[in-house]
Amino acid sequence: MPQPRSDAPANTYDVAVVGGGPAGLSAALSLARARRRVIVLDAGEPRNAVAAHMHGVLGHDGIPPELLRQRGREEVTRFGGVFVDEQVAALALVDDGRGVHVRGSAVAVTARRVVIATGLRDGLPEIDGIREQWGRGVLVCPHCDGWEHRDDIIGVVATGPGGIDQAHQVRQWSERVVYFPNDVGEPSSRMRRSLEVRGIRIDPGRVARVVSRNGRLAGVDVAGRRVAVDCVFTSTRLRPRDGLLRGLGARVSQPDGEWTVVDEQGRTSIAHVWAVGNVVDPRSNVSVSLGAGSLLAGAVNADLTAEDIDLALVTAPVVSTTP
Repeated sequence: MPQPRSDAPANTYDVAVVGGGPAGLSAALSLARARRRVIVLDAGEPRNAVAAHMHGVLGHDGIPPELLRQRGREEVTRFGGVFVDEQVAALALVDDGRGVHVRGSAVAVTARRVVIATGLRDGLPEIDGIREQWGRGVLVCPHCDGWEHRDDIIGVVATGPGGIDQAHQVRQWSERVVYFPNDVGEPSSRMRRSLEVRGIRIDPGRVARVVSRNGRLAGVDVAGRRVAVDCVFTSTRLRPRDGLLRGLGARVSQPDGEWTVVDEQGRTSIAHVWAVGNVVDPRSNVSVSLGAGSLLAGAVNADLTAEDIDLALVTAPVVSTTP
């Protein structure tokens, strides 16, 4: 088994990766293969924990997301990476400016660089029955789950103006689509016409409940009526798990202030702290996160190499060139 070359103390690492999802594991794998001393601290709360299978991930279509994480851990470990199953409580910059302290309830380490890959949470619509069907009969991504519900009766429950676009998207997989405006209100005449010409039925009124029968989604209660559907697509409020970044004072985007700003390589505004995946990019599905983690790892390794050169120049003995 290859081992990273390091004479650092046992609790000191080149890189601490916080979060063990696709982005974090991908970054950890590339950095471990670069013979960096890597530790991954993972709270074990993946966004797709409720999903039975991943879809549209090249080479992994249809496998459980937990299996991908398991394989990723095995690969990172093979190249010398270390895992700790723990929630990181706080980050603090080292006094000399050369690293970051990473602290959990049972572990404390120091790393030259930290990669935050803690993902996001889905804030579900406040509708009875949605939580029980989340990830099974209630879905959010047509490109992730549309094929599995091809030709079904698909309901689209609007939570904002993007609901109409979502209805048009799922129409690619089924001719039987029902759009529920819910609390968003009736669509404009132009939007209504765009739905009608594609055969998307509009069922007005407030959605009161998503109904399950024998563990499967059976319908939607709206305005005192029950409408039969086989599944529901909706939108959630995306909430980044960025408490560690905010605790350090990382710069956030404007005007909404919802997302931590990173440069094209993944650097945050805090020295030695990088971020990747859903914690900084809500569009990062599994495939995108895998690629983003790999790209970030290359940038982090280059950054460490530049520091290695500087340290070597400072500590190397002066060689006289005088004859």
